[in-house]
Order: sequence, then C-alpha cells, then structure tokens
Amino acid sequence: MCPECEGIGRVSTLDVDQLVDRTKSLNEGALLVPNFRPDHWYGQIFISSGLFDPDMKLADYTPEQWHDLLYKPLTKIKVGKSTISYEGLVVKVQRVYLNKERESMQSHIGGFVDRAVTFTPCPLCHGTRLNQAALRSKIDGRNIADCSAMQINELADVVRKIDDPAVAPMVTALRETLDSLVDIGLGYLSLDRESGTLSGGEAQRVKMVRHLGSPLTDVTYVFDEPTVGLHPHDIQRMNELLLLLRDKGNTVLVVEHKPETIAIADHVVDLGPGAGAAGGQVCFSGTVEALRASGTLTGRYLDHRATLKGSVRTPTGYLSVSGATAHNLRDVSVDIPLGVLTVVTGVAGSGKSSLIHGYVSTQEGVSVADQSPIRGSRRSNPATYTGLLDPLRAAFAKANGVKAALFSANSAGACPGCKGIGLVYTDLAMMAGVASVCEQCEGKRYLPEVLRYKLRGKDISEVLAMSVVEARSFVQERAASAVLTRLVDVGLGYLRLGQPLNTLSGGERQRLKLAIHMAEKASVYVLDEPTTGLHLADVDQLLGLLDRLVDAGNSVIVIEHHQAVMAHADWVVDLANTVYHEARHTEQWFMIARYLSGQGYSAAGIASTMGIPARYVSGYLHPKPDGQLKETVQGESHAWIEAWTGGCWGTTATSCRTGSSTGRSRTGTSEVSSTPTGTTICTTGSVR
Repeated sequence: MCPECEGIGRVSTLDVDQLVDRTKSLNEGALLVPNFRPDHWYGQIFISSGLFDPDMKLADYTPEQWHDLLYKPLTKIKVGKSTISYEGLVVKVQRVYLNKERESMQSHIGGFVDRAVTFTPCPLCHGTRLNQAALRSKIDGRNIADCSAMQINELADVVRKIDDPAVAPMVTALRETLDSLVDIGLGYLSLDRESGTLSGGEAQRVKMVRHLGSPLTDVTYVFDEPTVGLHPHDIQRMNELLLLLRDKGNTVLVVEHKPETIAIADHVVDLGPGAGAAGGQVCFSGTVEALRASGTLTGRYLDHRATLKGSVRTPTGYLSVSGATAHNLRDVSVDIPLGVLTVVTGVAGSGKSSLIHGYVSTQEGVSVADQSPIRGSRRSNPATYTGLLDPLRAAFAKANGVKAALFSANSAGACPGCKGIGLVYTDLAMMAGVASVCEQCEGKRYLPEVLRYKLRGKDISEVLAMSVVEARSFVQERAASAVLTRLVDVGLGYLRLGQPLNTLSGGERQRLKLAIHMAEKASVYVLDEPTTGLHLADVDQLLGLLDRLVDAGNSVIVIEHHQAVMAHADWVVDLANTVYHEARHTEQWFMIARYLSGQGYSAAGIASTMGIPARYVSGYLHPKPDGQLKETVQGESHAWIEAWTGGCWGTTATSCRTGSSTGRSRTGTSEVSSTPTGTTICTTGSVR
C-alpha cells in the first residue's frame, strides 16, 4: 500500500475559500463548512479556543493565527474548567468528512465536498495505490500496476505467455478468470477500474464470473433481473451464461420480464394477475410455448412488437456536450435536442451513464431520477418520502381538534413498544437479526388513543395501509391528491402508503423519485432505465407519462435499452465501444447484414447502416462454411434486428432522429472513428 495516499490512489486538495469567508469574523459565521456555524458545537470550539478574537475579521489574522485556524494539529486546550480537543479547520474537515465514502454522505455535506475538494492522483504512486517495493517487481518488464491498467483481453494474451512451471497453477487459474471476463463481453475493462464506475450491466456480469469458474455442481442459483442495464446484444451473452450454469448440473432460477430471457426457459412460472394486492397468484406454470397460448397478460405480450411512432416532435433547442472523456468516453461531443423525448442507447459499458450523469445531469435545470438507494431510515415509506403524510396529518388534526404531532409515528403518537416502527428488531449476534411484529400496537405503529381519532371513518393506520389507488379515492385534500395522482401516473398505484422504502425494487425507487421530481419546476428530466422492474404491459403506461412530460413543455432524456422506448423516441443517441468491434464477428452481425440485404439495402447501404467498411459486407453476406451464420432468422432475433434497424446503428456512437414512412433510407454525414477503444461520435443522420 502506498503510504502517501493509504492505497486510495488519490490525494485531496481543499479550496480554502470554500471553507472560510475572509470578510467575516468567527462570530459572524466565517466558517462555511456544514455543521461549523457559530451556534454548532464545532463552531463553538473555534470561538472558545482562546486562539483568536472571535470578533476579528479573518482577513486581519496574523500568519500564525491563520496557521492555527487551518492547520494546527490535534491539541488539548484548557477552556475555563474544561479541556477541549482543538485541531485546525483543514485537519478536522479531512478527518471528519474526507475519510468517508462520497455515497455515504448526507446530500448537503456531499455538495460541500464536491465544491471544496479537488482529488488529484497521488504524487508518490501516481494513482497505482502501491508502494515502491511492489512497483519495482516486474514480469517481462511490466509491474502489477502496468498489468492492471491493461485491457483484460490484452492482459489475457500476456498471461498466456508466462510459462514458468513454478507459477503454473496460479497462471492457469488467472487465465481462466480473464478468459471468462472476455467471453462475457468485458474484455474492454481494465482490472484497476473502480467498481463504483461500472454500469449495472457490467457489474452483473462481473459477479457471474466467479460462479462460472466454480467446480461446484447441483447448486441453485437465483438471479433477480440479471438483464438490468443490458443492451439486447448483451442479453444474448447473459442468456448463454445462464444456460452454461444450467448445463454444468445446476438449477437456475431467474426473476425476469425480458422476452429474450423468458424464451430460453425450460419452465416458466407466471405470477399475477396484477401488481400489489391484485397479484400473488400463480397464473401459469409450464413451457414457454404453452405460456404463449395461455391467454395470460404475460403470454399475450410475449409476441408484442415495437413499432416506430408515426411522427416526431421538432426540437426547440439543444443541450451541448463537448469533449467528454470520463471513463470509456473518448472526446465525445454531441448536441442533445430539447423539447423532445431523447433516448440514449448503447451496449453495456459504452459510456451512457458517464455521458449523461457526468456531463448533462450537472447542468442547471436538470432533474435526475435514478435507481440509487433512497436515503432514509427503516421508518421511511412512500407517504413520508413524498411529503404526502404532512397534509394527511393536518387533515386528521383538523377533523379531531388535536395537534398534528399525534399522527406522526416518529413523535407524540408513536407506540412505545416499537418506537413507531411497527416491528421489533432482535439482534442475534453472529446470526442475522430477526424482525417481529410489535405485540403492543400489532404493527400499526401508533398508540391506541391515537387510533381512536378518525377521518371519514378511517384511522391513520388504516389510511397508511391503503394502496395509492385506494387512497386517491379516499383523500379529498388537494395537496395530498396531487401527490397520489403523480404516483399513479408513474405506475405505482399498487404501493401501500406505509410500505417501508427498503422493500422497494430499483425500478420502484426510480419511479418514486420521478413522482417527486414531477412537482419541481425542472425543464429537463433524466431517467436511467425507467423500465426496470416493469412488466411488458406496464411499459405503455410509462410511455404515456413520458409523452405528457414532453407535451407539457419539458425535455426528457432516457437511458434505456427497451425497444419499445427506443421506437417511441423523437431522437436517439446510440453509444458503442469495443463491444461492437467484438460483436462484428458474432452470429448477430451476420444476421443483421443478411436481414438488411433482404430489405433491399445495397452493400454500400449495409456498410453505412452498420458502420463498417464496405469490404467486410461480402464476408457477412457470404460467410465461409465454418462461419456462425444461421440460415434462417426467426422469432426474437428477427424482432431484435428489426427494432435496431428501425432505429439507428453506428460503429462507436450515433445520434439520429426516429420516425417512419415508406422505405428505409439514411441521410446525413458519417465520419467513422478509428479509435480502437472507448466511445466517440461517428454518425449523425435521420432514419425516415
């Protein structure tokens, strides 16, 4: 471990002007760090330390006082009859705030860190995180940092050349792991890539690698929506992994909505018929073919095909991104239209999240609804998170002539047995804890005397037990009705108002955030895979919501792989990287070329559409006998190809307008990048 950065690879530099206001004194609030105001304990330490005149402007401090204010190490100081621990502001901020992960910080503290702290590569290890002794150890002229920085597919080639018998077992295990990463389409990653920067699809496949290499058999694997974040091309690879695990003698259970994955199942269990209280029944159990003929909602939608919208909206302006270079992005510049529905697509790892969250979401007037965990305690529920509980409490208080605090499970009305949680948690030391329903309130969270107060015949616990749809019919208060309507609009009508937030899926969390953002006066909405967790039949409702947002004068940018959402877009930005270069040699690319040829495309048209040199087209249309081309294109593969050719294709990235009319022709300019890795913009045009 590097002693300078303690193995992090980065050192932090604080902007002093973000920490203090030199024009003020300590008593006037010169310390700008959160929780350091004069009335807070941290602020009082500086004021009462005796090192400074609390009424003197910081600009008038002597060099010694300035050093003590910012950099004085931990020191015990006698103040009256007490002894306090004093340390300089910079030292304290680094200890209290900068030693924490950014994701674990409260939002206001995280915002301060973003403003005040600049992270730069460690000057000693240059970001490798290792000490000099480790860096001096080399194999064939490469140290471990050099190997970690290589692409995995390149590193696999290097490892194969190591033939020292003394390390043969380790090399074999390492080679198998690297080959597994390459086989599942992650050859473009490097081993030193921070796990927090991986996309959802990349993270899913990394987790699967260790299972693929396991010698165990007769194991039951449970995957909860493994296709989350995966491009249609990547779903095929994921399917192959699932089948490989099955063929090794294991049992594989998959919770999934994607038709491409349902199609490979040996047995399907369909639950329904609705969501929430309307579900919980086994509607069907059997083969995929029997499901198609069963007449269930899932069965009917399995053969649903996305179609391009008849007309598209005209952009009212553009949001420009220039020279984006984060992670896989390679000097990407693109104009994202405003006033329309824009869909950002691309294979897993192509840089969609890096482009949108890194360069678009940070701009003024942009509201982001992602799938990150919602911050809150186990007391939190949709009613508290959306602010719905406040007008409900006020309505109960007004109807019964009592104070509103009685109807808060965190305040005066809380059950003393469970402290308003409804559950009693028992810590079992080394075993997992146990949660049991509170015997005093029977899970209702409130005191018995509080439950005697009614609003239109219902007590507060009965209202919180209602679904959103039921509550919308019950509630008459305007503020509460507006929140409930937004929840129904985002497809969460089945949620109970008092359902704990930690029981929600990633897709539900995102739609809950969207319902809140819809009340804000944002002009640009960014959604990251909003179809996650949605049944095929629910996607149409989501598309209606997106249309209403755009028709209300907003701009909507959606990171998405779902073909129905792409087909519904007014504008598509398609990103790709080396995964496309690898895909050119797979069965799917042969199939695409063959399909385009059957649609009347010339060789030049196929080359332009697929973003490949024209000299490759002949090889795709007339492969050698040992090629991977299937003679027929059927079922899901045909639908997948048509969905993509009805949108747009590009070697590295594409920005195009969607729409429909007779014939398929592409107009615009094309400048194919020769960059071997990463993402760039190479094609701009329209599909008519």
